[in-house]
Amino acid sequence: MASKVIHALYTDDDILLQAVKMVREKHYHIEEVYTPFPVHGLEKAMGLADTRIAITSFLYGLVGLSVAILMMDFIMIQDWPQDIGGKPSFSYLENMPAFVPVMFELTVFFAAHLMVITFYMRSKLWPFKKAENPDVRTTDDHFLMEIDGSKETDVISDFLKSTGAVEVKIIEKNEDH
Repeated sequence: MASKVIHALYTDDDILLQAVKMVREKHYHIEEVYTPFPVHGLEKAMGLADTRIAITSFLYGLVGLSVAILMMDFIMIQDWPQDIGGKPSFSYLENMPAFVPVMFELTVFFAAHLMVITFYMRSKLWPFKKAENPDVRTTDDHFLMEIDGSKETDVISDFLKSTGAVEVKIIEKNEDH
């Protein structure tokens, strides 16, 4: 199945940001915006919701902290208690100050690694994935706004040219994937 999309190419991030605001005011649906670098304020201009990856990072940190506490309690207290420097191994709480560095490191380790894995899965970026970039110039110095062109493509194209687009194309997009 194929659908029409309109690609508007910009050469300046400030012009792109203003164009996104103008397109949203006209209530046209922006499918995606491709940029060579992060553009500050673009997500708000597009009306995107805030990300929840910080919440997942916190939860992953709690998992890492729990693993550290359980692992150290089992290894150092239950399974193989040792007298290190004359300190008794009778309870976890008595020895907890010595375990703080390990708890910190495992918290950071779990949060960082699981957050990266979550980001890749959420973004559908996995090894050997074919690139979905519609125009190679967006990896260098151009910005591309992709708009739904299922109706009134000529009107939208003229409007996009008036917003400062240097190039506007109507593309037949295959939705096989």
